[in-house]
Amino acid sequence: MLPYIPSICQLPKLPFPDDFPEYPTKKQFTDYLESYAKIFELNPQFNETVQSARYDEMGGMWRVRTVVSRGGNAGRNTEVEYICQWLVVATGENAECVMPEMEGLEEFGGRVIHSCDYKSGEAYRGKQVLVVGCGNSAMEVCLDLCHHKAFPTMVVRDSVHVLPREVLGKSTFELAVALMKWLPLLLTDKILLVLSWMILGDIKKYGLKRPSEGPLELKYTQGKTPVLDIGALGKIKSGAIRVVPGIKRFLHGRVELIDGRVLNVDSVIMATGYRSNVPFWLQGSDFFSKDGIPKEPFPNGWKGKSGLYAVGFTRRGLSGASLDAVRIAEDIGRVWKEETKQAKQIIACHRRCSSQI
Repeated sequence: MLPYIPSICQLPKLPFPDDFPEYPTKKQFTDYLESYAKIFELNPQFNETVQSARYDEMGGMWRVRTVVSRGGNAGRNTEVEYICQWLVVATGENAECVMPEMEGLEEFGGRVIHSCDYKSGEAYRGKQVLVVGCGNSAMEVCLDLCHHKAFPTMVVRDSVHVLPREVLGKSTFELAVALMKWLPLLLTDKILLVLSWMILGDIKKYGLKRPSEGPLELKYTQGKTPVLDIGALGKIKSGAIRVVPGIKRFLHGRVELIDGRVLNVDSVIMATGYRSNVPFWLQGSDFFSKDGIPKEPFPNGWKGKSGLYAVGFTRRGLSGASLDAVRIAEDIGRVWKEETKQAKQIIACHRRCSSQI
């Protein structure tokens, strides 16, 4: 869990409550969002899945088709079409989970889930659990498993940056943002790594190899977020969390590692990351790559053609998403003012129910 930084986390015209802690809970943040929607009379649509979005050249509008699921009415979902002048793609880099294909996984026989479906370690009490991945999700899942008396083994195939959550009482994330205002990226990375070594020590001897690129450089170029340690590293050092190399194949109730060892495993949790889902529903636009990321690199990947915008694809976390959002709002506001001055009739967004399926 990251600390909030008001300048990039809070929404316009409604500051966070004065009693917000540095690390707000899920309920505190959702309460803030709900109060924002109520105060500004916003009406978000829930349980609605986008099927397609395409630009209608003839009408000069975007047509977005969605399906509204009716939980209590199986098979009676409603299809809806939105007609919009502007389309803001805000699904971000991590819209859907990635479940890798691994040899023998179908023969494993135990429970296999993605970390996005993980709720609590209570169901794994006393179990041997294999956690595949070494990012923030993997570390936090392993730590929670330890708290519930499970026995986690973490598969670390790649290198990873582990940073302390706080440095001298100040969050590492906030410190990095502050340093970047005055120092180049490479120098900021060096400072973060020196501080990390002083606080956490040499992590290589515990099976965690650091990448050659710095933590911020890696985030900005490849979208890989450094791990902010909240206690998992201590469990690794004590042996409560076991670190192993990559997987060769799964067997029934076991896993064979690339170093030849075979481990008994009850359950598997895939902390294998997320990806963009834009290519599956956005049609007729060359603004996004096949991976669902804007082709134009930061800071120019926020605006496409015909009223198409993108927010949350900068690989720069909350600060990048905040910068995108401000630019988009200002651009749409500018266009709106120019067109209304010319007394043109503007249709911002129209929603209609087209059928039931």
